[in-house]
Amino acid sequence: MERVHVNLGERSYDIHIGRGLPVGECLADRPETRVLVVTDSNVGPLHAERVRNELAGRGLIPSVVTVPAGEASKSVRSLERLYAEAIRAGLDRTSAVVALGGGVVGDLAGFAAATLYRGIRLIQVPTSLLAMVDSSVGGKTAVNLPQGKNLVGAFYQPVEVVVDLDTLATLPEREYVSGLAEVVKYGIIWDAAFFRDLEAQGDALRSRRPDSLGGIVGRCCEVKAEVVALDERESGMRAVLNFGHTLAHALEQGAGYGAWLHGEAVAVGIEYAMQLSVRERGLAEEAAARVRRLLESLGLPTAPDARAPAPAWEDIRAGMATDKKNRGGVPRFVLAEQVGNVVFGCDVAEPTLRDVYRRVNGG
Repeated sequence: MERVHVNLGERSYDIHIGRGLPVGECLADRPETRVLVVTDSNVGPLHAERVRNELAGRGLIPSVVTVPAGEASKSVRSLERLYAEAIRAGLDRTSAVVALGGGVVGDLAGFAAATLYRGIRLIQVPTSLLAMVDSSVGGKTAVNLPQGKNLVGAFYQPVEVVVDLDTLATLPEREYVSGLAEVVKYGIIWDAAFFRDLEAQGDALRSRRPDSLGGIVGRCCEVKAEVVALDERESGMRAVLNFGHTLAHALEQGAGYGAWLHGEAVAVGIEYAMQLSVRERGLAEEAAARVRRLLESLGLPTAPDARAPAPAWEDIRAGMATDKKNRGGVPRFVLAEQVGNVVFGCDVAEPTLRDVYRRVNGG
């Protein structure tokens, strides 16, 4: 087992990465604690009973609530349902929430834990690659509104993250590949040597080889922990983690939540950000081509394709207008100066935003 420490003072916690890891050890000294396990209709049938039994075996009192799989469950209506189920199960301020699933479950359950009784303990148990390397770490929780993605949320750190790599064996291929976009992102924003490793290990990564996965997931968690420790509440440096996400969120909203998987949209957003970087920051064309080749070799899209219709520029720009990094309605971008080094807070002229989107979109 590998352990990555997230150093946030009194809010510090550990990420445990391994195979067959138990859940709830951090609650073992508090028997009879009531625990709400939140999962979805895909993950629940595969893993919820095991987690429930582990918690009960520690003397805890678990209940399970299952939401429909997919981005549509990251809503205020689903949040209200979790509150009702938690109260019905007898949770109080000493209780805990276990988020068992991918990014949607982690964000939804995390926000419920952050706000129920003004905050109860949260354990993140990510079961998708994307959640393991990104959304389960760092304390971002949120739900979507019709006006945009993640517009209502809170920074709320878990007490523990349990990354059981065995759960990736049950992850559908499209979901697994989607998560690889966030893996590639870490190499671009932080670690050029890691990016080279990904280029060298592309086949092993695509085929989920156990000897590669553990180290790759661990390095992603290390980078995320480093960035979050520097800037927990995204007042500056943490914005680099949003590389590719400004377009990604607009794509998801414009096509209708669920048409794009988040990582697929991020991959297209990375290509868009790389092309903007060539225009705005003098990034070498070959660097952008390297990133494009890696994404495509992993099975990720670099342009809108048959998975979902390409929204018109006007719809994309409207989606960008609700991005949380905006200042005065103007989107701010994370752009690359080279692989392994990015800058945040970049303004880009409107004609450039439009022209590069049309280029990426093949128009």
